[in-house]
Amino acid sequence: MIRATARPLAGLALAALALAGCKGNEKTQLAQWGVKETVQSGERGTGMEQVYDMDDVNVRYAATNIPTSLPPAGTSPPGPLPWKNVQVLNDISVAEFNRTMVAFSTWVAGTGNCAYCHNVANFSADTLNDGTPIYTKLVARRMIQMTRHINGQYSAHVKNTGVTCYTCHRGKPLPNGLWFYGDQDDYLRHYLDRDGARVISQTEGPTNANRSSVKQTEYTYALMISMSKSLNVNCTYCHNSRAFSRWEQSPPARVTAYHGIYMVRDLNQNYLSPLRPVYPAVRLGPMGDAPKAQCLTCHNNAYKPLYGAQMTKDYPAVWGRSEWNGVPFPAFGAAIAATAPEAAPAADSAAAAAPAAAPTPAVDAPPPAPAAPQGNAQPRTNR
Repeated sequence: MIRATARPLAGLALAALALAGCKGNEKTQLAQWGVKETVQSGERGTGMEQVYDMDDVNVRYAATNIPTSLPPAGTSPPGPLPWKNVQVLNDISVAEFNRTMVAFSTWVAGTGNCAYCHNVANFSADTLNDGTPIYTKLVARRMIQMTRHINGQYSAHVKNTGVTCYTCHRGKPLPNGLWFYGDQDDYLRHYLDRDGARVISQTEGPTNANRSSVKQTEYTYALMISMSKSLNVNCTYCHNSRAFSRWEQSPPARVTAYHGIYMVRDLNQNYLSPLRPVYPAVRLGPMGDAPKAQCLTCHNNAYKPLYGAQMTKDYPAVWGRSEWNGVPFPAFGAAIAATAPEAAPAADSAAAAAPAAAPTPAVDAPPPAPAAPQGNAQPRTNR
């Protein structure tokens, strides 16, 4: 990579280092104001570059709050978790469990209020005292499973940074960038059940094998622009502008994005859409569907969510594995699995399994996570 700038500056590539040295909101700007920074990703003179307005980047960076990690969990007595109805976080110690719950309440509720997800008179219950299901708890349980799934199965996209609840929620109950069904041709369905976005014709005239059209071109253009805005980058961040379809001439970021698209479809089909019966009507879209994710939901107009802050290394519960970057988590695996009687679901928690068993909208089963594309691959289009 070649970098050219109008004058010496700290550089956008130092964002991760700047984050690593900050505590909470104590951050410095990334570079001098009024600077345009050019990051070159291809041969000189080919236009393969990103131009960053550092005024804009500094404003967005300053508005990105990174919570200070909670102190490490202390020692815990051996044995199973002492609580009932713990269905997901049953492979961490008691101390780590308590620490994680405090983090969750801050990351999502923004107030540290346990009552946002729990019946404080009976923490093991999935219902209020009147029997009403606590939808926030049921959804949160499924979201923890989803977060672990992302970190465990999609390293080709999230790398060693991973995600936490805060990556999307940013201290709010509802993340940015959620979307609902519009019409049957909504371009955002690419993130749900449409597997093609290419409109490059392979023949001179229209045939059954060449279904490209002006309508498809508009669909793809809208989709690509939404992705570009979600990451605050231009087309050449992922593409060679002289040969958009050529994988072998594209920057590495295109492969990362390719895996990210498959990841978002997986999450929408298997975790987010099936929660529709759990949500109250106020949380559903105009057509009665559950909120779904897109690139913007995590990225929030940054090329890396939270500018690459590695929060997961401090929270084994959301990482879902016993080590981070080869370093074992001391608190992971300290608790006995949920098969112990003490950790079994409470008898009055009939709604506990609702998220996993809820019916799903009419969407296709997700395709398997793809290998890195080779050559001039041309996925089919459903449009």
